[in-house]
Amino acid sequence: MIDVQNIYIEENIPDVKFSCNTAICKGACCTIAGGKGAPLLDEELIMIEQLFPIIKPYLSPEHIDAIIQSGLYEGVPGSYTTMCFNNRACVFVFYKDGIARCAFEKAFFEGKTVWQKPLSCHLFPIRIDSGMITRLRYEQISECDGALRSGLKNNIYLTSFLKEPLKRAFGSNWYEDLLSMCESRRKETKINTL
Repeated sequence: MIDVQNIYIEENIPDVKFSCNTAICKGACCTIAGGKGAPLLDEELIMIEQLFPIIKPYLSPEHIDAIIQSGLYEGVPGSYTTMCFNNRACVFVFYKDGIARCAFEKAFFEGKTVWQKPLSCHLFPIRIDSGMITRLRYEQISECDGALRSGLKNNIYLTSFLKEPLKRAFGSNWYEDLLSMCESRRKETKINTL
């Protein structure tokens, strides 16, 4: 593990090249099977409740019915997740051109809200494990193979691709320290392989 201002980073994160390619994955991170939705911070619940009337027009009748029947989220303090539709798609998903999209993000980009989406969604495929220490881990799923190929082709590192959500989560100073650490490790690796 790598320590960046007491946030611990998995060793592989600095070297991963990654850039989402929804034309290939079709928004798979929003529709992963398993019945558990995206992890939510306790303080995000009020945002979801307040913004639901704004995003509701983007959602299908089936997703709205699922929300009426089961709610916007589930869990207990410290372990909330979004609800899922048919044990798969997040209830806040809508589809455009066959691609799963986030209703919160649509409202954000249309200037209707200042909250983009849950932090765990914004950071994916990096996950935050909290406990005695805060640890960032890279969650590799086969649905993101296209993003790995795209990152490699375009030379985009995961830490650069996730610049905005990482800054949102930990601040600009922390992010600059993360980048410095990543660049130092890459130089060191390059020197050691010569």
